[in-house]
Amino acid sequence: MRLTSKTFNDAVATLAERDADLGAIVSRFGRPKMWRRTGGYATLVLLILEQQVSLSSAQAAHRRLTATAGSLTPERVGQLSDQEFRAAGVSRQKTRYIRHLGDSVLDRSLRIDRLGRKADDEVRSELTRIKGIGPWTADVYLLTCLMRPDVWPVGDIALQAAAKDVKGLDARPGPAELTGIGEAWRPWRSVAARILWHHYLNTVRTRKGNAE
Repeated sequence: MRLTSKTFNDAVATLAERDADLGAIVSRFGRPKMWRRTGGYATLVLLILEQQVSLSSAQAAHRRLTATAGSLTPERVGQLSDQEFRAAGVSRQKTRYIRHLGDSVLDRSLRIDRLGRKADDEVRSELTRIKGIGPWTADVYLLTCLMRPDVWPVGDIALQAAAKDVKGLDARPGPAELTGIGEAWRPWRSVAARILWHHYLNTVRTRKGNAE
């Protein structure tokens, strides 16, 4: 099942009614966006670049890498030198990850075009076999590219920070605690995640920015 505009809007309404904290976010900031991304190799490269850095830094590196390669395909990226990767702002470790991803696509050990036909756990298994793609990357791909309705990326720092804020916790919840929190929002945890990210972008990140 994929989220559509209708099922997304219905799920937002359902969660807002079911959970007063989520309802308060929607009342204050409006309905969140669906935040849909086009799936494929280039998006997986961007997700690798987004690991443990700000979105703006990852997007800048992605743009530079695309400009250097001319087209962000496994073939073109595979022809780049390590020096060209570094000039684009890509670390040595992430360079290795992106090269391995490209090799896996080219030798067809990873068929990105077939992921949409697989169940969530099968997609996770396929993606996490690739060096540099862990549970967070696989979950975000499922959530934003394949538009699965019940994905809960518990390793996401912004999601943890928003849950702490919204639920009045003493500390940012780790993956295990966040897993428990999310149980109440099945089968729409992907939508709950978007509501919490909506809160984060409008409050938590703003406060952090003002403090810097």
